[in-house]
Amino acid sequence: MTSSISASTLDPATTAQQLATAYTQQTQSLLDTQTQAAQATTTGLTQLKSALDTFSSALAGLSTKKSLSQLGASFSNSAIGTATASAGALPGSYQMYVQQLATKNQVAFQDLPAIPVSAGGSLGVSLANGTNFNVDLSSADTDGDGTLSQTEIARAINQASGNGGSLTAMVVSSGGTTQLMLSSGVSGAGGAISLDASSLPASGLKTALSAAPNQLVAAQDAIVWMGAKDTGVKIQQGSNTLNVIDGVSINLTQAQGPSDAPVTFTVAKDDSGTQANVQKFVDAFNALQKTLNTLTANADPKNNTAAAAFASDSGVQSLKDRLASMVRNTYGGQSLRTLGISIDRDGVMTLDATKLNATLATKPAALDDFFGSTGSSVTAGTGSALFGDLSKLADQWTNSASGQIKQRQDSVQTMQKSISDRQTRLDDQYNAAYARYLTQFTALQQLQSQLDQTTSMLAALGTS
Repeated sequence: MTSSISASTLDPATTAQQLATAYTQQTQSLLDTQTQAAQATTTGLTQLKSALDTFSSALAGLSTKKSLSQLGASFSNSAIGTATASAGALPGSYQMYVQQLATKNQVAFQDLPAIPVSAGGSLGVSLANGTNFNVDLSSADTDGDGTLSQTEIARAINQASGNGGSLTAMVVSSGGTTQLMLSSGVSGAGGAISLDASSLPASGLKTALSAAPNQLVAAQDAIVWMGAKDTGVKIQQGSNTLNVIDGVSINLTQAQGPSDAPVTFTVAKDDSGTQANVQKFVDAFNALQKTLNTLTANADPKNNTAAAAFASDSGVQSLKDRLASMVRNTYGGQSLRTLGISIDRDGVMTLDATKLNATLATKPAALDDFFGSTGSSVTAGTGSALFGDLSKLADQWTNSASGQIKQRQDSVQTMQKSISDRQTRLDDQYNAAYARYLTQFTALQQLQSQLDQTTSMLAALGTS
């Protein structure tokens, strides 16, 4: 007669592991499910915040334009200049003659003699607009050789002027000659450079700096005629940027010849630019809507896909509903439909440029009335605009101190810590159960081994 279980077939470690696993399996499954849900929520919140931040950035970028309706400004000869027009500009054509451009004075002194540092003194530098400063040459010997070089003089001038604020000095060597070059930081006639060397001791340097410099670039104002040269309205200023037409900024790049006819400057609607602005909003909204649809998708047994992180989340669903409601509101007597924007059942927008242009042809301010800016009033129905409402809603979720996402992230972190603590306790229970079972079945294995030996001995006596 033999035992049904032999000591050789009994594995205490495996048996203890199986029983300890069975003992904790139900709780472990619950913790695994909760951990996966917390991780899915954390990932979902990160994706939601990224989508809302991107959307908010798009709104802010569009708001800086002040108007989604774009105007274009151009010259009949593009070499003359470039221009931009804001919403305040009036469409129209203007005649303009550019007689000369504003320039920054640039002068040079060639082969200035080196002088002993003991002969240094004070050099006065001034601009025609009244800016002036003194350069102390007595402490300009930076290499300690006892003499002042052109490089040391240039360095002293730059330091005295605030390192290029009103004037910049540099030394240029070419063809065996060395020149101290002074460049004005002020454009126009007001930037004309003059030096006063009267405080320097008698020396070759004083003589050279007292002489008229080589004028590399004359200091001159821009002169522009609105209309024909000599008969139109003359504009003279130190800058090549003109802001003489409301809502228009002009940057002049080239003067005209004496016999050239005036150029035509035109301000007109930029339909393609306007359409591009509206399309940017449509694209930004659709990208946000796509993320929200993905995060709230229900399980699909046909495609074997599980429910998304926020499939049954009333808060995120409320966010979707509020977005859908806001974009369907009427602002300033306008709606998305009148602006050529349609929305399908999934919340995806589509722009009809033809319908948009038709509306703007009769109501140029329609886009501004509807969209406004992110700083607009946020109470619908009281003269507010869409950008303001959307911006406030996004901030309610993304605000780093009090936003919904921050509150939810804090809650999930608390939950994950609780799960981690419970997992630690469960691991301790598993280890304790494993140790207990291992002790019990090790003892059982030893007892079974003794029984097997006794059985073998009795069997041997019975056959003798």
